[in-house]
Amino acid sequence: MTKKHLFFLVLWLYSWNLMADEGMWLISLTKDLIYNDMKKMGLRLTPEQIYSVNHSSVKDAVVIFNGYCTGEMVSPEGLLFTNHHCGMDAIQSHSTVEHDYLKEGFWAASRKDELPNPGMFVSFLVRIEDVSPRVLSHVNDTMKESERRAHVAAAIDEIIREATDSTFYNAEVKAMDEGNAYFLFVYETYKDIRLVGAPPQSIGKFGGETDNWMWPRHTGDFSIFRVYCSPDGKPAEYSPENVPLKPRHFFPISMKSIREGDFTMVIGYPGTTDRYATSYAIKELAEVVHPIRINVRGLRQSILMEEMQKDEKIRIQYASKYARSSNYWKYSIGQMKGIRQQQLIEKKQQEEQQFARWYNADSARKAKYGNVLPTLDRAFSSRKELYSALMFLSEAVFRSIESINFALSFNDLYEELSKKNPDPENVNGEIQYLKKSAGQFFKNYNRHVDMRVAKAMFSAMMTQMKDPFRPSYCSFIEKKYHANPNKFVNEIYKQSMFCDSQRLMTFLENPSLKILKKDKIFQVAMATHEKYTSMQRENNMINLIISGEKRKYIRGRQEMEPGKKYYPDANFTMRLSYGKTGGYRPADGVKYDYVTTLTGVMEKENPLTEEFYVPGKLKDLYRQKDFYPYSKDSVLTVCFISDNDITGGNSGSPVLNAEGELTGIAFDGNWESMTVDIHYHPQLQKCISVDIRYVLFIIDKYAEARYLLNELTLKE
Repeated sequence: MTKKHLFFLVLWLYSWNLMADEGMWLISLTKDLIYNDMKKMGLRLTPEQIYSVNHSSVKDAVVIFNGYCTGEMVSPEGLLFTNHHCGMDAIQSHSTVEHDYLKEGFWAASRKDELPNPGMFVSFLVRIEDVSPRVLSHVNDTMKESERRAHVAAAIDEIIREATDSTFYNAEVKAMDEGNAYFLFVYETYKDIRLVGAPPQSIGKFGGETDNWMWPRHTGDFSIFRVYCSPDGKPAEYSPENVPLKPRHFFPISMKSIREGDFTMVIGYPGTTDRYATSYAIKELAEVVHPIRINVRGLRQSILMEEMQKDEKIRIQYASKYARSSNYWKYSIGQMKGIRQQQLIEKKQQEEQQFARWYNADSARKAKYGNVLPTLDRAFSSRKELYSALMFLSEAVFRSIESINFALSFNDLYEELSKKNPDPENVNGEIQYLKKSAGQFFKNYNRHVDMRVAKAMFSAMMTQMKDPFRPSYCSFIEKKYHANPNKFVNEIYKQSMFCDSQRLMTFLENPSLKILKKDKIFQVAMATHEKYTSMQRENNMINLIISGEKRKYIRGRQEMEPGKKYYPDANFTMRLSYGKTGGYRPADGVKYDYVTTLTGVMEKENPLTEEFYVPGKLKDLYRQKDFYPYSKDSVLTVCFISDNDITGGNSGSPVLNAEGELTGIAFDGNWESMTVDIHYHPQLQKCISVDIRYVLFIIDKYAEARYLLNELTLKE
């Protein structure tokens, strides 16, 4: 990177005025942008100890966990901590009615008892490189957006090839700031990840959906895995011959009590934010996205919960599915409320008015930016009905009706069989893949539940979607079934193999294009997909306009306010946020403390509800008050809050103190800050973490898995 380019990069990253502890910062730029601020707040690490390519550093102990969460290495023998809800799919997949690890917890007695998880992976960040000059060298604002993207894609492909050739690495180039900059991220990915331990749901998910996104919180949200590699230390698929990974860095664990005002640093992989969204985008969230998600998911969840409460097997099969769906259902409710209470549409409109005054004051700026806001307004307005239909099909069909979504995975087989001369090798490859997928699908599938959901979703589709946007079979339901979707669902499920494991496996032994084409659920799946795809093509054209104009808008705002701090929106790349522990006042007359204790668990106990059930052994330990060495007195901290800037994807992130020691595991945000993805509120934003000493207490005193503690480095 040239000195000239570094100067402009730093200027770009300083173009917004923020609180000192706001921001999800690219970890590689810590030294240039935020290190001095962190040092003033108490940080004792050097920039090289946080991010280094050539030496062991903090970045080397933080991983992408299975593509959607964060995890951290805590021992020289590959031991990894993450959240219980991040490991829930694995815990659930090993659970049966006879061995219900969700309800009872799981603790491997030795390494040979650790449970492998096919398909699970973790990725370590190797390095980050600014590749903006290479990616943007052949693009300009006079290009069509589609032409620009083609040039960018070609440059990215070449960069990734160079970064990964003759290595075990994988890589990606991520756009920052709507494509005003690009960074290369190189990873090393391990695929033998084994479940070591997990508390029962009554600890790991204490409070359930009632407490989700809430503070005060009393949840021991953690699970433990181990990363394995080949005997020579390289990434490898599962094998009994594999050995525990020796990571480049692992976190020592702080045994010190959490105090108010302590420095905290969170490093992880926040998913997606849109902090620089326009008023038009936030209006679309409030009027389209959230109402549909709340309506559709709420309908499905009520069915799932009713069925889960009736049958233990169904509860195990659908626990993880329910939790995933419910998480963002409740998030949408909270964000809708926050948009209204914080008047975010109005605030964004004020920013846009300021921007308009700035560019109107200069003819050159007006020529450059004068059409940006009007174009964005027209683009969002023009797609309201289209986007509503896309959102509805996504939520009501693809995210809700399991058999239809599963049937879509047969599309590649369908296309191969449709050829004049199908390739036997390709057909066989698809068959083997689909057999494996079918085994996983039917393990957690219940036909009766899926039919109930399908009836509810098709009924909602018939009444809430406008005719031009509905799939073709809706008119068939109206004509043949007199607009009664229940009869339609009964017929397609009776005929289809996609809700019958035995029939499907028989088909895969000798697949036939004729049989596949006649299958009614497959027909519905393809008709839905066809309609969705045709609408998505139209939406993609509008998205090209929105993306191009937003890129100009952000660049214009940077020109308007030079020299102010700026960080790019989160995009599931490694970020660092810093802050301190402390309580907050969510409303008039209400003040929340910064910690919760085991006493609060007992106060919330309600044996009549699964969400607030407290295990007898935990109650015994509480009565005995034997908390040493995890507490020096009779009070044991369970959770704490800090003002670190986090979002989805940060689940499982390490919370570090000023010395770089692990003090907690981040697992949630608070209800009052559900607008966090589009707006940071300095007085309300809180990161909720489980205290690491509570984690150790559960491992030691509750699970009696003390051998795990011998791997850890405990710091007094």
